[in-house]
Amino acid sequence: MRSLWINLHLYAAAFMAPALLLVAISGGLYLIGVKGKVVNIVIDVPGGRTIDQESETLEADVRELLSSVGIEHEFEYLKVRGNTLVTRPTSRVHYAITVLDDSTTVSRHEPDFQKTMIELHKGHGPLMFKTFQKALAVGLLFIVLSGLWLGLSSTGLRIRTLATSAAGTVVFFVLVLLA
Repeated sequence: MRSLWINLHLYAAAFMAPALLLVAISGGLYLIGVKGKVVNIVIDVPGGRTIDQESETLEADVRELLSSVGIEHEFEYLKVRGNTLVTRPTSRVHYAITVLDDSTTVSRHEPDFQKTMIELHKGHGPLMFKTFQKALAVGLLFIVLSGLWLGLSSTGLRIRTLATSAAGTVVFFVLVLLA
């Protein structure tokens, strides 16, 4: 039975390694200030064009507005933030539509590779990728718990596993209390 758990642990860890590396590298770079860049291009919108943010057909209205200024853009959903509508996912070229009382502005946003990785890390990618990230979270939980169980169930590793787990727990809670 132990052999099965070791194999499951190793297969899960190996399968998820690329995604976990993405999260670790993009998050680490973000924390040291490498956040990526977005090229913003403002697109002219004919005067008088506005969008009702309370509309039942908001996504269709945005598609029609973009089409009216010569933009064919597929998006999965909209993020409404104040008077700005952002097409999602933002991990690739996307548009921000700012609606004021009497005017509308459209901006094309082109993220570079690092910004794309950050957007994926934040869960702003395509819906299929977000579903994968949810499965990844469950898988990571399995990897951690199975690794702990394997360490604790081994006579030769039990003390080292307990000591390092206790040290990690203490460091984590001290940092939480200081935050």
